[in-house]
Amino acid sequence: MYHAPMIDREGRIYSSLGQNNHRMSSGAFFDRHMETLPRDELDSLVDERIRYTVEYANEHSPFYRKWFREHHIRPQDVRCHDDLAQLPVISGKTIRENQPPLTDTFLFRSVPWEEIFTVHETSGTSGTPKSFFLTWDDWERYAAKYARIFVSQGFGKGDRVVICASYGMNVGANTMTLAARGIGMTIIPTGKCTFPHRILESYRPTGIVGSVFKLLRLARQLSAEGQDPRDTSLERLIVGGESFAEESRAYLAEVWDREVFNTYGSTEGTMCGECSERSGLHVPEDLVHLDVYDPAMGGFVPDGECGRAVLTTLIPHEGRCGTLLINYDTEDTTVVLTRSPCACGRTHMKIYTPQREAETLWILGIPVNRVDIERGVFQPEHMEYLTGEYEAFVYPEKDGGVTLQVNMEALNPGDLPREDIGERFLASFLRIKPGLAPELSKDFQIHFHFTTPGGLELSRVKGRPKRLVDRR
Repeated sequence: MYHAPMIDREGRIYSSLGQNNHRMSSGAFFDRHMETLPRDELDSLVDERIRYTVEYANEHSPFYRKWFREHHIRPQDVRCHDDLAQLPVISGKTIRENQPPLTDTFLFRSVPWEEIFTVHETSGTSGTPKSFFLTWDDWERYAAKYARIFVSQGFGKGDRVVICASYGMNVGANTMTLAARGIGMTIIPTGKCTFPHRILESYRPTGIVGSVFKLLRLARQLSAEGQDPRDTSLERLIVGGESFAEESRAYLAEVWDREVFNTYGSTEGTMCGECSERSGLHVPEDLVHLDVYDPAMGGFVPDGECGRAVLTTLIPHEGRCGTLLINYDTEDTTVVLTRSPCACGRTHMKIYTPQREAETLWILGIPVNRVDIERGVFQPEHMEYLTGEYEAFVYPEKDGGVTLQVNMEALNPGDLPREDIGERFLASFLRIKPGLAPELSKDFQIHFHFTTPGGLELSRVKGRPKRLVDRR
């Protein structure tokens, strides 16, 4: 028998935990009512929350109160999605310019300090970290988003999940932990993927969350210790924290012999995830509004076209919010795949896995993302010889040309079909980037280098490494 989820229409977890005394399976819902709202009702609810959010911003956010005035925006005129799309787009640079040390106070903070539960920062990989302030209401909404994702992937009461993400100024690990509380799951907060294999033997987890590379390294660690990753208690793997190629997902699934699900989240509050269908990431449209914007055009694009994900916080009626965002450019590129109901029963729209624009370089006028490199590395025929670890560097040539050097970690660099690997990489890369094919050997070259395990430059870098680096 299905029990009502522990969340109300306003996005707040409210009932006592532990009510659900059954094991949820794929196809269950955390909030059946909200996740299956007919499209017309969902759109009406979104418009209602847009109105409240804009009103709240005008009353409580020092930044937006000034922003509305400077852009001659009457908050009461913003009534629906179409009105929201007419407003300017802000960026991470806007947030940084409205916080210390450039200002005396945090102008995006929209509640008094006594209502702030936690303070968070982004990683700062593209500049000074952006500061975010979360109330307990914010945390409950964040947790509700992740709880929906977990349940849509088949998790439920009684599951035990290892979290291989840092518990720090980013919100991901803490959000998943709080989400598990609402479902009745048990969290094993290792914070990293280099834990001893007794964790798997003693606690017998049913799921694990980590990046593709963390989970591949864990598999190699287990194999070195004499344990086959395919013989563990794990039932499914959740990949989060960075975009990846479908080829690397397929290899990860093969190594563990488990399904691999994708999630996408941010300190700003996106939290989208694949359901059991694995045909795109569901957006929790009642809690975050997502549009796709083309900065070159200076406008939003229709579904099916690529652009940057632009999000707006949606605050339920009478809700509170520590940091809200309106038309915020995430600088992650995506595509709205569909707004039609999913075979899983959910009605919320699905997007393509976002790619970070900070991981995109331009080569002779063609954008190249880290994932384009990863796809070539993880060709199925390569994985008998490679570990999957790689790094790529773009160098200038004296004649104005460009060289892309791809370094790959090999199990035995002295015994490799190097030419075959190079040819398959090129075929994969140029299939995705055909615009660079005419330039190959003329103004554009690709060189390959193979190292022993631990021989890449990134092996000596602490924290999350950059795998595609511009050295021009």
